[in-house]
Amino acid sequence: QVQLVESGGGLVQSGGSLRLSCAASGSTFSINAIGWYRQPPGKQRELVANINNGGSTNYADSVKGRFTISRDNAKNTVDLQMNSLKPEDTAVYYCNALILRGALFQYWGQGTQVTVSS
Repeated sequence: QVQLVESGGGLVQSGGSLRLSCAASGSTFSINAIGWYRQPPGKQRELVANINNGGSTNYADSVKGRFTISRDNAKNTVDLQMNSLKPEDTAVYYCNALILRGALFQYWGQGTQVTVSS
């Protein structure tokens, strides 16, 4: 079992920046990849960025060049630095952890609201 707690959401003007942080606890040694999804109002949840144990990162095309994901294995945290924010980045952002152990297990945080005003 893995528990994930997000922090750092809020309201920001277009062009501004926010930093999200996710703290993982429990069986963190089992995590193969960790990252962020988001769910805009009335839309499906989508991948924003993730990072695997080897340090390889994956970004949605819509955030490339603006968002940066980083992981601190010693602290069991993963951060998402979001720059040049746009109103379309408005969403609930969820931390996500993947564990591959025979089957694929996913764990989610409770979500944090990010609102970008125009």
